[in-house]
Amino acid sequence: MRLAFKIALRFLTSSKGQTILISLGIAIGISVQIFIGSLIEGLQISLLNATIGNASHITVSNNEKNEPVDNYETIIADIEARYPEATKISPTLTKGAFFKVDDKTNQIVLRGFELSQADKIYQFSEKLLEDSVMPATATNEVIIGSAIAEDYGINIGENFDIITPEGTVFEALVVGFFDLKVASINQTWVIGDLAFVKEVFGYADNQVTGIEMQVAEPFDADLIADRMALEIPADGVKFDNWKVQNEQLLSGLSGQTTSSLIIQIFVVISVVLGIASVLAITVLQKSRQIGIMKAMGITDKISSQVFLFQGFMLGILGGILGILFGLGLLWSFSQFALKADGTPVVPIFINFGFIGLSGLIAVIASTLASIIPAIKSRKLSPIEVIKNG
Repeated sequence: MRLAFKIALRFLTSSKGQTILISLGIAIGISVQIFIGSLIEGLQISLLNATIGNASHITVSNNEKNEPVDNYETIIADIEARYPEATKISPTLTKGAFFKVDDKTNQIVLRGFELSQADKIYQFSEKLLEDSVMPATATNEVIIGSAIAEDYGINIGENFDIITPEGTVFEALVVGFFDLKVASINQTWVIGDLAFVKEVFGYADNQVTGIEMQVAEPFDADLIADRMALEIPADGVKFDNWKVQNEQLLSGLSGQTTSSLIIQIFVVISVVLGIASVLAITVLQKSRQIGIMKAMGITDKISSQVFLFQGFMLGILGGILGILFGLGLLWSFSQFALKADGTPVVPIFINFGFIGLSGLIAVIASTLASIIPAIKSRKLSPIEVIKNG
């Protein structure tokens, strides 16, 4: 094998132009694979974060619309005991109401949380605007969407009335504004402590409208929700998951993944065919040398190994260059394809596992491409080669 390796290296270094050309062909193919794969993965992660990154993956609610979930603390305790994959759990009381500022009245969605738990899901504390604070426990303090504050001229420290559908009026104190980057939420949500919202709507201590949670693997949410529905001893409740509620998003992500995979497969096929054709020509170019070496005692096995080693070394060189080119393309894209605010159009996600796999594919594809010329070399007869010149 050492002899075959030395001969292969000699063939590659004696034809530097050809070696560089093949390596660049491999590198361009692998760089395209890395660029497209990373771009699609970054887009998918961005879409998922925007859709469910700060939202509930599984929601427990009553089977009957507008009915409360009773004994929610027992349900939460069962989930925490049985499902370690449920990493963040928060009860919520969410109902429609009205707010009144001076002579202006509008509809809102009043949401009550155990804010220390809900903040792990929604990250309210990170979405607060300047001078805002989180509502204190067991108070009438609330935070409101930035659009509500802007439309109605509400300032921090001011009070406004919350009016329930039954006509009951409660006074709330604004302690902050939030921006969740969703216009409909910023225009309607008013968030307060769970105890205060229970008081507003007349709910008992053991009642909420739902339990929201996130799981470690969001794409397993449907399976986990189905298990909970069978195993959690709670009558009259249902377990909804984000996948059922976002079928169009999942369909789009699946289509992106499939198209990316097809493109990458055809890129690899083109690389394999290119290498195979060039190495096949090399067999013809080097046939005289191969014939002489066989006449001097080199076996058919060693002659075929020469081209396998050539493919292997070309794959390594092309893979390294391809990784460098791919990272360069990703960096260029992140620097020049920008939104108006200066952030990348698509966040680039660098998956070193995928990049390493792409380099490995280059080596494997190049080695496989060398099998045909290796077989052709094995079949060369030294007598015929020397005789035909």
